[in-house]
Amino acid sequence: MSTDWPFDQPPNAAAITTINVIENGLPILLVQHYDDDHSWAFLCGTTNDPEDGRVIGMGTALQLDPTLRGVADLPPGWIATRESVDGEWERTPS
Repeated sequence: MSTDWPFDQPPNAAAITTINVIENGLPILLVQHYDDDHSWAFLCGTTNDPEDGRVIGMGTALQLDPTLRGVADLPPGWIATRESVDGEWERTPS
């Protein structure tokens, strides 16, 4: 793993996202770092429908949105949200 890789999971680890992020280009506005297995979700906040869920690599998520480096230290069991792609991340326990 590269020394500048910011996350606790490797770039090829699976993460959750939505069809809207992958296919429709919506911004990632909600990040969740799961407590049970330390996996991650990078979500747009527009859908909770399981059919809209997609699997993405951690490295691909960072390529789509380099600002995710700002939440790479999010502790397991926490979420980060923002109002817009230019907004500040707000962190809360999930």
